[in-house]
Amino acid sequence: MADKPLFRDSIYDGAADPTIIWNKKEKKWYMFYTNRRANIGGNGVSWVHGTPIGIAESVDGAHWKYKTNCNINYSTKDVTYWAPDVIMHKGKYHMYLTIVPGIFEDWNHPRYIIHLTSKNLTDWNFESKLTLASDRSIDASVFQLPDGNWRMYYNNEKEGKSIYYADSKDLYKWIDSGKKVIKDRGEGPKVFRWKDKNWMVIDAWKGLGVYSSEDFVNWNHQEKNILQIPGTGVDDKVIGGHPDVVVNGNKAYVFYFTHPGRTPENKGIDSYETRRSSIQVAELEYVNGEIVCNRDKLVYINLKPTKK
Repeated sequence: MADKPLFRDSIYDGAADPTIIWNKKEKKWYMFYTNRRANIGGNGVSWVHGTPIGIAESVDGAHWKYKTNCNINYSTKDVTYWAPDVIMHKGKYHMYLTIVPGIFEDWNHPRYIIHLTSKNLTDWNFESKLTLASDRSIDASVFQLPDGNWRMYYNNEKEGKSIYYADSKDLYKWIDSGKKVIKDRGEGPKVFRWKDKNWMVIDAWKGLGVYSSEDFVNWNHQEKNILQIPGTGVDDKVIGGHPDVVVNGNKAYVFYFTHPGRTPENKGIDSYETRRSSIQVAELEYVNGEIVCNRDKLVYINLKPTKK
């Protein structure tokens, strides 16, 4: 049975934006996350900047403990790391990471996505800075298409916080499409295949919007969001945000984060309690052609190693 909450960071107590991958050498699951500095004080949103990428580990997906921070070979002064997406292909790990070049008290600054590679999931070497649709591009989600090529969905903040995409044949050279595939406002896209359908979930700030597609370009929005209605569990009585989805066998699990202190009675309050965040997990269900999620159900999870 999964812990509730699933994970809290022991350094800054600001774990957010999780992504999960199997570490073949260590034979453990690794969770990468933006480590927001919830407990440092600071003005404005400076606490969401200057953030490292933390790593937690688990043997089963049900119980996690902090391991270390990523050693990222890309640095500018007071660099900010956000929203990693990590995949493995042909024995090499790839990370697509959002960079903010500094620590700022507001949101009005450039940000962009870089490509890094690693052999051990801890030490990361810089490969390139990606040229995408704008200088405010964040939250990469990389997915291998049926033809073997790769597609990166990301949030173009300059175009109404909508979702754009770029394509690559080799994970190194990316060609931006200039196309807006999700017009709705949102961020943190995650694409996955489950129940013989292609899905995308995005953080819509009112739970997670759910979309399906036949061609990976035209996405249909299902009527009801998931994780919009607050749960009853510890640290789960608020909306869920910025997810990863792990499909394991015939089951699918959504890993998401919450700001437990951001309850209606705390609206407008900026404090440690409203800044701190927790990682949670819930099982997805497929009902009448749509994805639903009862976050209050106990989660029984025992992730099996992936073959790739």
